[in-house]
Amino acid sequence: MAQGVEEWYKQMPIITRSYLTAAVVTTVGCSLDIISPYSLYLNPTLVVKQHQYWRLVTNFLYFRKMDLDFMFHMFFLARYCKLLEENSFRGKTADFLYMLLFGATVLTGIVLLGGMIPYLSASFAKIIFLSNSLTFMMVYVWSKQNPYIHMSFLGLFTFTAAYLPWVLLGFSVLVGASPWVDLLGMIAGHAYYFLSEVYPRMTNRRPLKTPAFLKALFADEPVVVARPENVRFDAAPFDEIHQD
Repeated sequence: MAQGVEEWYKQMPIITRSYLTAAVVTTVGCSLDIISPYSLYLNPTLVVKQHQYWRLVTNFLYFRKMDLDFMFHMFFLARYCKLLEENSFRGKTADFLYMLLFGATVLTGIVLLGGMIPYLSASFAKIIFLSNSLTFMMVYVWSKQNPYIHMSFLGLFTFTAAYLPWVLLGFSVLVGASPWVDLLGMIAGHAYYFLSEVYPRMTNRRPLKTPAFLKALFADEPVVVARPENVRFDAAPFDEIHQD
């Protein structure tokens, strides 16, 4: 059993493994009182005035108490982060890291701006950890990229992956959790999906181009699809070649 878990852990792609490890270590450390959550949460005043810039990162690593909710989010983090990195971002580790950085930036910006809006500032002031929202963003992006996969919720009903974020949002509301956390993840996920998938098809421009210094950090091998010998392929029709 232990060997199976170790093998499963080693086979994880680098970003998924690193994020999952940091999240578990941080949450366990807080549960054992080795680390104080008060030194991790997002506090704009402390970030700006006391230069505690680490809070911009650590608030994405703490997943609250080690309970059923923690296990639930670790499952979603391990599953959908791994699925994205191994499939949609296979051979594009730098692009995947850039997606997470973009999502973290959008989430942080929304919370900071929301704290300045009357009638909403009280709600945003309660959002001091964005780890769950970043996880939900990954679920949203995966669902948009794989909309036709059939899924089941607790064996009660089936639906396609396109509705997965809404099903989870509804479940959060039913169990009494704040919908803001999931909604923020959906907003960040939709912003990334629109700018990386929809907008380039509309304008032939890519505003989310991964910086060169990030690409230099990862020496990804190109993904090569094997082609059987003695197999000839006809040229694609002209309208398919130029299709958006």
